[in-house]
Amino acid sequence: MKVWYDACTGKHMRYGIAIARRLRKAGCEVTLTTREHPDTLGIAQALGEKPVIVGKYAPSSLSTRLAESAKRTLRFIEMFKDNLPDVAISHQSPELCRTAFGLKIPIILTADTPHAFAVNKLTIPLATKLVVSEALPTRFFKIYCAGETIQFKGVDEVAWTKDSAPSEISDFKRPLIIVRQIETSASYALDEKDSTLEVARKLSTLGTVLFLSRYTKEEIPGLKVARGFADSASFLSSADLVIGAGGTMSREAALHGIPSIVLSKLGRTYVNKYLAKKGFPIFFAEASNVYIYAKKYLGKRVDVKMKLAELQNPLDIIEDIVASRTFEQD
Repeated sequence: MKVWYDACTGKHMRYGIAIARRLRKAGCEVTLTTREHPDTLGIAQALGEKPVIVGKYAPSSLSTRLAESAKRTLRFIEMFKDNLPDVAISHQSPELCRTAFGLKIPIILTADTPHAFAVNKLTIPLATKLVVSEALPTRFFKIYCAGETIQFKGVDEVAWTKDSAPSEISDFKRPLIIVRQIETSASYALDEKDSTLEVARKLSTLGTVLFLSRYTKEEIPGLKVARGFADSASFLSSADLVIGAGGTMSREAALHGIPSIVLSKLGRTYVNKYLAKKGFPIFFAEASNVYIYAKKYLGKRVDVKMKLAELQNPLDIIEDIVASRTFEQD
């Protein structure tokens, strides 16, 4: 079985590597592709993978986004037109979906951001199988007219957290507060105010603050800033609190029992609320009162082993779909 996975962001890469390793163990031949991006290549290197690099992230304008997407699609056509994969898998890569659909390659898609309207329109309607958390409402799938939808009890991040623990890093003085900058260049966050740096400065009186910038690595007085690529997951073992916009790192922290405070309105997602209802330590606060929440939850880890054991691993579902080749029936 020949499988193609394309990773556009850091989360895609982490998810894609987990899927690739599972399917390789099952005897599949996996081609892993990605683009130049602030996170993708660093995560691949940290995890010992060497993906094929196709294109780059160019968020400076709508025209640069569109042009780079078109270039990636054309390069994928050349890569695969004479050697078609049996199935293509992604966490909503528009270029993979457009290429695979055009070449009649079945598509297994994962998704967890109903607010990402542009990406949802470009990918979900083309999917053969959609594998998503049960946290997402069924109206989400009906809007975009996806193929067969398979929901699982859990969230995507379970794929790489359920059977692993954060690696140990002891270079920081405790307590350690990690603040993750909002991804302001993402299409769904272009109008979102970024208050993370302001918050980081306020919290510096409570302990060591590690500010994980998305786009620059300049020194910031009073804060720790990771030099070069920062594999956010590798810092979690030392974290006493995580502050972010509610993306991947917020859920990774909560799944490890580390208190995580979500600032952005965009972070009040179905998957984040789902974890909170199940008792994982993920909380929601406005930037104006995050200091109060930080003092309340700093260092108060939660034993979530039993809760995590109850969640399903989406890798199991994806492997079953590939092994049974049910996508060929669609």
